[in-house]
Amino acid sequence: MGRVDNKVAIVTGGALGIGRATCLLLAREGAVVAVTDILDEPGQAVVEEIRHAGGRAAYWHLDVSKEREVEQVFAAIKTEFGAIHILVNNAGISGADRPPHEITEAEWDAIFAVDVKGVFFCTKHAVPSMRAAGGGSIVNLSSIYGLIGSADVPPYHAAKGAVRLMTKTDAIFYAKDGIRVNSVHPGTIMTELVAEMARNSPEGYEQYMEGRNRIHPIGHPGEPIDVAYGILYLASDEAKFVTGAELVIDGGYTAQ
Repeated sequence: MGRVDNKVAIVTGGALGIGRATCLLLAREGAVVAVTDILDEPGQAVVEEIRHAGGRAAYWHLDVSKEREVEQVFAAIKTEFGAIHILVNNAGISGADRPPHEITEAEWDAIFAVDVKGVFFCTKHAVPSMRAAGGGSIVNLSSIYGLIGSADVPPYHAAKGAVRLMTKTDAIFYAKDGIRVNSVHPGTIMTELVAEMARNSPEGYEQYMEGRNRIHPIGHPGEPIDVAYGILYLASDEAKFVTGAELVIDGGYTAQ
């Protein structure tokens, strides 16, 4: 307990999956949590769960692809809570799953608007508050598909690769300000999105999940809390000498 006591944390895409698990864990470890998402009802539910457990949190509707909205929400969070110490850039979408030559410009731009520009906008508008606070931690959610290739969702791969290198660049820029910037690279994590993909797969849920089990040396996909604990470490002062790093949480998938 208390690993991020008295820190103010913003989590984008905080309503479901990895974002939800991260909000709950950060709050349990002492952070004041700004839960942001475009899914208002489940986002508010996360806040209520935190408050019920004795934590402090509030919800803001936020589309990270819109800079003016990011600017306004981050200003409101700082006014409400007094500072910004932690930013978890978790919001993201997966997008079109077709060969590159079949993907439209609009489909490509839609992924980059959220997964890349969203990280840029949120970082841009968190940094001044972190500087004022004397430092901070930014954790960007990339993916194993920001490290390796695969014959699926080409815009997603490109976007997550961009996030990986944005992380390193920002880490160098802001090290002198005491702001650490790191990326997390999850493998298959059993979020609502993955469960839906399994249910909708041509092979059926059971066969899909058996395939997911086989490709991970550890024998099964991960859970949102597995990633949340990695984010907690990077957000905390335990990682005070860690910046520009890649934390891979993938059950051994990329070790093969």
